[in-house]
This record gives sequence, C-alpha cells and structure tokens, in this order.
Amino acid sequence: PKTSRGRRHFSSSERLWICVGRETERHLILCLSGGHRFTSDTSHMMQEDEEPLEEKVGGATPVQIVVANEEEHSFSLQEAALERLLLQDEVQDLNVVVVSVAGAFRKGKSFLLDFMLRYMYKQTDSWIGGEEEPLTGFSWRGGCERETTGILAWSEVFVVEKPNGCKVAVLLLDTQGAFDSQSTIKDCATLFALSTMTSSVQVYNLSQNVQEDDLQHLQLFTEYGRLALEEVYEKPFQTLMFLIRDWSYPYEHPYGLDGGSSFLEKRLQVKQNQHEELQNVRKHIHSCFSNIGCFLLPHPGLRVATNPQFDGRLRDIDEDFQRELENLVPTLLSPENLVEKEIGGVKITCRDLLHYFKAYMKIYQGEELPHPKSMLQATAEANNLAAVAGAKDVYNKSMEQVCGGDKPYMSPAELERRHVDLRQASVRHFRAIKKMGGEDFCRRYQEQLEAELDEAYANFGKHNDGKNIFFAARTPATLFAVMFAMYVASMVTGFVGVNSVATLCNLVMGVALTALCVWAYVKYSGEFREVGGAIDQVAETLWEQVRGHESLLLQDGTKSL
Repeated sequence: PKTSRGRRHFSSSERLWICVGRETERHLILCLSGGHRFTSDTSHMMQEDEEPLEEKVGGATPVQIVVANEEEHSFSLQEAALERLLLQDEVQDLNVVVVSVAGAFRKGKSFLLDFMLRYMYKQTDSWIGGEEEPLTGFSWRGGCERETTGILAWSEVFVVEKPNGCKVAVLLLDTQGAFDSQSTIKDCATLFALSTMTSSVQVYNLSQNVQEDDLQHLQLFTEYGRLALEEVYEKPFQTLMFLIRDWSYPYEHPYGLDGGSSFLEKRLQVKQNQHEELQNVRKHIHSCFSNIGCFLLPHPGLRVATNPQFDGRLRDIDEDFQRELENLVPTLLSPENLVEKEIGGVKITCRDLLHYFKAYMKIYQGEELPHPKSMLQATAEANNLAAVAGAKDVYNKSMEQVCGGDKPYMSPAELERRHVDLRQASVRHFRAIKKMGGEDFCRRYQEQLEAELDEAYANFGKHNDGKNIFFAARTPATLFAVMFAMYVASMVTGFVGVNSVATLCNLVMGVALTALCVWAYVKYSGEFREVGGAIDQVAETLWEQVRGHESLLLQDGTKSL
C-alpha cells in the first residue's frame, strides 16, 4: 500500500503482516484478530469510519511468512515473522479463525482480499467505502502476469468478539495463484494443501463455472494435504466455499449463496450412470470437507477488466458486483459467521497454529510424500512402464525357452550369446511401441529396461549353473578335499611328533565333516537355507583361492620353461 504523510500510527500489535512463501500456487487468506476490538459501542467505530481506509492501513504492510525458492521449487517458513504475528500477547491464547483463498493466478484473489480488509477495518453497513476511495491493502493490479508471490499475511491482527461474547483472532493470508508459467504441479499442490490444512474456511476462487478439471485439481491437492496429516480423520478439513467469479447464467441460478448452493448441489451430485472416475472425484470432495458451499459473483464490469489505470474505486465497478460483494464478505467474516479452526475436533489457538505451520512445513520440505505430477507426465510414465513390462515379458519368455527349468545345462558362453540377441530384440520391441513423453523422457525407461534385463540374465545364469552337476558338487567336493588334506596333515604331524598341529588338523577335519553333514541336511530338507548358503559361500571362497594359487603356479612354471 502507498504511504502518505499525516497518517496515524498503529501499535506494534496492529502492524504485523505475514507473508507466506514465494512459489506457492494458491492464494490463501488468513485473518487473525488482535489489534481491533469490535463491541456494541459504535461511537468510536463511526469516528474511525470517517477516515479514508488508506489512512487506516498506512501503518500495516504485507509480511512474507512462507518463501519459495524458484530455482529449486522448495519452500521455507519465515518463523520469526510468523511468531511476531501469532505470539502477540493480545492474540496468542485466542482461538484462531483462518480464511484462505485459493485458485488460479490472475483471477482477482488479492482484489477480493482487499475488500475483506476494508470490511474488517470498518464493520458497519457502509463498510464497502465511498465511490472515490481507491482499494488498498494487498498488492494487486490488472494484466496477465502474476502479481503475488508466496504467501503473505496482513500485519494488522484483528480481534473480533462473537455474539456469544467470546473473542477470536482472525487471520487473512494472500498467496500466489496456481498454474502460472513458473510453478510446477508440486508447487501448486504444496501451497493449496498447506492453505487447506491451516484454514478453517477455504475459498476456492474459480472463473465463470465449475469445470471437471477444477474438481480434479481440488481432489489432487486435498489428497496431497491429507497425506501429510499424521492422523486422518473422517473429514480432515472444515469449510470449502466455491466462489464462482464472472457468473453469466443468473437466469438459471441467481447470484449469491442460494443460487450457488443449488448450482453446486447439481454439479457435485453423484449419479449412477456417471463414469466411475467422475463419481470418485465427487465422493472424495465430500469426504474431505465437513461443510461445502458456493457463492455466485457477477462480473465487475468492463472498466475493471480493460482499464489499466483502474485502482479499485467503486465508481468503476458494476452495481451488481458491489451488491453481491456486500453479501459475500460478511458471509465469510461477520462475527456470527466466523468459523474457528479445529484439528481433530479441538479448537486451536494462535500459538497452536504456529506449531502446526512448523510441523506441516517440515513435512513438505522432506521427501516422505510422493511428488504430484501433471496428467501428461503421469500418463507418459504409465505408458512407458507398460512398455517396459511388455518388453521384459518378451525377453523372459524367450529365455525360458532357452534355459528354463526343463531345459538341460547350457555352456555360459552360449547362454551369454543368446542373452545378447534376446536383449537387443527386447529393446527393439520397447522402441517399436508408441509411447508418450518424447525421446528424452522415453530414453530413461529404455535404460531402466536394459538394467532389468541384465538383472534377469544374472538370475537365469545362476539357475543354469545349478543344473551343472559339477557346480552343484563344488561344496561337498571342497569339504571332502579339506577333510582329506587335514587327515593327511594330521597323520604326518603326528608321526613326526608335532602333536599340537595334529590336534588342530583333527579339529578342522571335524568342523569340515560337521559342515558337510549340515549342508546335506539343508539340501535334503530345505530348512535352514541361510546356513546352507553360508556353507556354500565359504566353500566357494576356498575353491576360488585354490584356483587362484593354481593359476599363479602354472604361470610361474610357464615362465621358467
């Protein structure tokens, strides 16, 4: 907001704007109460109302609380800024009301949020302001490029007294819109999920209609949030408000909450003749939120949409839009309509919200959660994985015909030659299948296929070696050789009087005999396979050691000749 001279100063408790991250994809609005108290005494309020709103917000500014790294597509929490907002003496122990606004970028979320600020400052029937009063607060502008980045919170903390006499803290957050040219699906999902998890009312800002892809994105993002929750309750989130901007069909469903409710009931209805995919989307949305509503808002007018100098003055906004806006904002923020944030059925305070923010950010900063993908990427991955499975199946069937269980032993050299031929045929089969994703994307899966084929060949090689009677007899032959060597050594050393060495040889011979008996039992019964494997490994090591020394002796003999 612009600053000017002569503005009154606010206390530190009134100044704390919080801002969340730079790479988030959805606008959040979170409204905490702390600086102002609204009571039945309106004399002081009316006196303030005489001042232009820009004079009142001059001391408050947006503060970033979640920062996005655009290069690494990661997020970090500005804990100090969030603590300054939520741990103020006036609000830290009050139950918190969190109103979040999410949706695609350049759809007027910050513009709407500034009217919410205007309402929170005035709280009178004439809260919407004068005809010549520019709209100030969160930064917004016309055009096609994104304006808000990350998540911001207003530094003014509002304390509101509800009709039952209880005071609550109302926090408003503004976040960047989703689906801009610099944000990934994971960025969008992370911020929408974070806003949904921390808000008591999630306003889903849409343009003109509720399309099927809007519902699919909502399903994806809410499921990403539900994955991060340690405990999944029957309905983990509270209130979802569909806000349909630029509604063009008031003759079918009138503007406002009633028309929106009838429209949404029809749009989210689960019908028996619907495809299973469409039914699952609607069932998922109903299962995630305790309360779902819809508000239909008309277009604000051509002067708003086409005038680059538009600064939010009511003179430029159509009366229909003003009238419905006067109904919408109190529906969300009037004291009797405020929805306090609950987690697991327990109302949480500002202090609690700080801890939940920290916990949720740690989850999204880690690698425990799967990365959401675009529809094209998910389809391309499934397409390529199916091609890999098909090509690998061709290789396995061909190798079974070459060296399957009922085939005789084949020399390792011949087996390797057949493997090379079949491996190439399998890769050709993979490349012949039409796949999505492009050459570079598919190359990764071809490399995965080649690695899996080499692994399968190693298993076929071991199976083939098991058919070699000499290979199967290697372990008992080695143990017999050890026993024979130890027996001869024992006889010789005993004959020359070295009894200690003879005793050691007898001990080793006894160990070898015991190992041979155990190995035979394992092979016969199939039990204690780990023990049999360890005996085979020791025998293999001894065999290779003897073979190595034999090769060295042969080389030395060849050189001497």
